[in-house]
Amino acid sequence: MVSVPSWKDKALYTPGPLTTSRTVKQAMLRDFGSRDFAFIEVVKDIRRRLLDAGEVAGAGYDAIPMQGSGTFSIEAVLGSTVRPDGKALIVVNGAYGKRMARICRVLRIDHETIECPENSVPNLDAIRAKLDTGAFTDLAVVHCETTTGIINPIREIGAIARVAGAQYFVDAMSSFGAVPFNLADCGIDYLVSSANKCIEGVPGFGFVIARRAALDTTEGWARSLSLDLLDQVRGLEKDGQFRFTPPTHALLAFHQALVELEAEGGPAGRGARYRKNHETLVAGMRALGFREYLPPELQGYIITSFLYPDDPNWSFETFYRLLNERDFVIYPGKVSNADCFRIGTIGRLFEQDMRALLAALREVVVEMGLRL
Repeated sequence: MVSVPSWKDKALYTPGPLTTSRTVKQAMLRDFGSRDFAFIEVVKDIRRRLLDAGEVAGAGYDAIPMQGSGTFSIEAVLGSTVRPDGKALIVVNGAYGKRMARICRVLRIDHETIECPENSVPNLDAIRAKLDTGAFTDLAVVHCETTTGIINPIREIGAIARVAGAQYFVDAMSSFGAVPFNLADCGIDYLVSSANKCIEGVPGFGFVIARRAALDTTEGWARSLSLDLLDQVRGLEKDGQFRFTPPTHALLAFHQALVELEAEGGPAGRGARYRKNHETLVAGMRALGFREYLPPELQGYIITSFLYPDDPNWSFETFYRLLNERDFVIYPGKVSNADCFRIGTIGRLFEQDMRALLAALREVVVEMGLRL
């Protein structure tokens, strides 16, 4: 007989996967066939609720779930919607903007990047000047760049894209569902997010919210069979089914997560909880002697990068291990020009969870002999 070790879930202070509610977990206890009528109705309702969350129900948009991680959906958009003779301008101020450029290189999509430091928002005049050359058909940007936690001005960038006549793609992986915005008002043609971010589902798929008039022009452009965005939505419209095996359990969990998002007051209500989490965390970290990487006016409330302390006893590996032993999971840093670690304030976490983390941090600081 195989013995099963006793365990409990650790609290995840990360940008995803996240701590989820018990009811989201319980939603995965049902087995559905991908052609089951009830499952097809669940998928239909998921697509409807996503349009509500993006404030574009009835505004000419479609929600399209795509199997795989959120990066699969980003690749689906870039590989399906940049026309064969097109050229994309990618705004970069972190690792995830760089990832979009890497996807373009692999797919041999003509592109350029416009880069700025990781601790600053993009220069709008520089973007405008690039698009005014007429050389670019597409513009792509990350909303919440989880390298640092910075929030980029997608509305202002969208206005520039609209004037230039460029298609506008926003990676809202770590913001959609908790940072309220209207896709149409921002001029967004394509938005991507993932099941296991602010909507608090589990990993297994990402999704695209696409302006249908733009998507319908992309016939024959896809550079992949499985990531063909137009073919995916046409399959869903034909019979409600995915072209290839869907992550049924993850979709059931996501449907429950969307119900819970609505009950919390939608993106505005969830964002208020996350903001309180962030404020509690930052106040406590400052009291302990830690400092944020970003200035407060640029910092979002999704995830926060903290600078390594200047102390000879500091070791991130030890710091991480001691927190992990206390059942608190944080994230390593990803900033290229500074040594940082990151703490997320999203998922099924509340102010009391932030205070519990801070209490554990105080213990770890003492145990490591840090003088901050």
